[in-house]
Amino acid sequence: MRNYLIPIVSGLFLFLHSCGGDTDNVLREAIGGKMYGGVFKFMSAEKVKSLFPLATSNIYTQRLNAQLFEPLLKIDLESMKVVPALAESYSVSRDAKTFTFKIRKGVQFHEDDCFDKGTRLLTADDVKFSLELACSGLNVNQMGYLLTKRIVGAEAFSKQSTKTLPKSGVPGIRVIDEQTLQIELVEPFVGFDKLLTHTNLGIHAREAYEKYGKEIHQHPVGTGPFMLEKMDDTGVTLKRNDKYWRKDELGNQLPFLNKVVLTYAKDKKSELLAFRNKEVDIVLEIPVEEIENVFGTLQEAQAGKNIKHKVESESSMNVNYIAFACESPEFSNVNVRKAFNLSIDRNEIVDKYLLGEGWAAKNGFVPRMENYPFEKVVGHSTDIASAKALLAKAGYPDGKGFPALDFYVNAIKGSSAHKMCMGIADQIKNNLNITLNIKLCTIEERDNAISNGTAKIWRSGWIADYPDAENFLSLFYSGNIKNNTASAVNAFRFNNPEYDALYTRALTELNDDKRNELMVKCDQLVIDQSAVMPILTDDFLIMVNARIRDFKTNSMEYLDFSSIFIKEPKK
Repeated sequence: MRNYLIPIVSGLFLFLHSCGGDTDNVLREAIGGKMYGGVFKFMSAEKVKSLFPLATSNIYTQRLNAQLFEPLLKIDLESMKVVPALAESYSVSRDAKTFTFKIRKGVQFHEDDCFDKGTRLLTADDVKFSLELACSGLNVNQMGYLLTKRIVGAEAFSKQSTKTLPKSGVPGIRVIDEQTLQIELVEPFVGFDKLLTHTNLGIHAREAYEKYGKEIHQHPVGTGPFMLEKMDDTGVTLKRNDKYWRKDELGNQLPFLNKVVLTYAKDKKSELLAFRNKEVDIVLEIPVEEIENVFGTLQEAQAGKNIKHKVESESSMNVNYIAFACESPEFSNVNVRKAFNLSIDRNEIVDKYLLGEGWAAKNGFVPRMENYPFEKVVGHSTDIASAKALLAKAGYPDGKGFPALDFYVNAIKGSSAHKMCMGIADQIKNNLNITLNIKLCTIEERDNAISNGTAKIWRSGWIADYPDAENFLSLFYSGNIKNNTASAVNAFRFNNPEYDALYTRALTELNDDKRNELMVKCDQLVIDQSAVMPILTDDFLIMVNARIRDFKTNSMEYLDFSSIFIKEPKK
């Protein structure tokens, strides 16, 4: 049955009816012509198995966690400046070592069994608990690299908390009163407020952690606009948090949507067809050759059969790269890594394999961003003769003696990432006579192969968690090699004393110009040592059903469902 709108005599409400009288799709009018109600649907190439912010850092999970949890601060996506979130205000000492936060009053946690099916108000104690858990050595915490070396006493706390959380807590995280929290840093760090906007530092409830323990990833209890309704092998459903604290500029209580539903795409074509059939409301990657599956033929367009839509695009703060296991026998020699980098024609990858989608990486690892002079970093250029000479110097003339390797690519068949890696494998074979066997896999399968040492080369990417070059360069700091094994940060185990010295100096530098100089030197060293293979950056390109209103793109590829609403376009 086709959805349709019925005007009520009073003119105050509009209702959208669907098959079976599904109340989730009932719409009612809000102030300013906006609408409450409806279900927003989208697809993911990867399955989401954990909804606990400290437990995972992949973009697919982060996009859902951002709807469930909120950090102290956030990035305004128009100005890219730090603005209040759960902290209504904050101040920084002159030496950039002490940060004081006023916690917003009246914010409630999600209703949950851990509160006897009720809820309670957020306090500074909750922020302290959440940040201490982010400093801990517990297995559930994969974000320790963000805070443990920065906050006073956090490193010792991490070592003492591999099984349980010490009651003594982290000395540098202090509750001043119920609504005031203070954090003291070991060294000055002017970017600390940006770091606290990280999605994975969302505040959660102690009661939930104590009640659910190892099952906490299935019981997210935050303060965000949505709550978990269901999570299984078919997808994830979030429902509206009726007690959410935020209102829009017109005074409408947020969020507008009743539900957000994520399902899984078996391939890109099925996702595109789902969009065309109005089964999902958004597509995040649109391969050029599949456009017809979305728009239909010219004849269908002329007959008015194609779906009404809009395309949003924003230059993205991301980098797509190929990673090496830098301490493995295959890639411990810098000449091998350089040979791989010089043998790649990045422009051909973009033009031939991706049909012009993306921008070849011509500078460093850090992509274009405001207030960072990325153009000062000299990137890799294609030089096949030099690549062959370096490979021979490493002991593999014409590729002889170098083993064929499994190339781990977390992507679905036919996706842009898959095509990019096909191009890389082709060029490595043609130019270096080295075979890379593409192994399509999930993120979990790839990460397991990295951790157990099976993966020697793999595809990866990094999107800014906060707009600072440090966020990208932290990947190469040897202090972020967790327990001397592969981890989500510095999974390639790049270890260079010169780099570490530059990076740590940059962290404590208070002058912006001098700090950028140090960051550029770090970035250049990543290129000179060929720590990874930066391939391309791209735009955050999305296609949205025209019924979805107030959806905005941004350079951090952040999805905010709190303020979007559904309103059918006029015919």
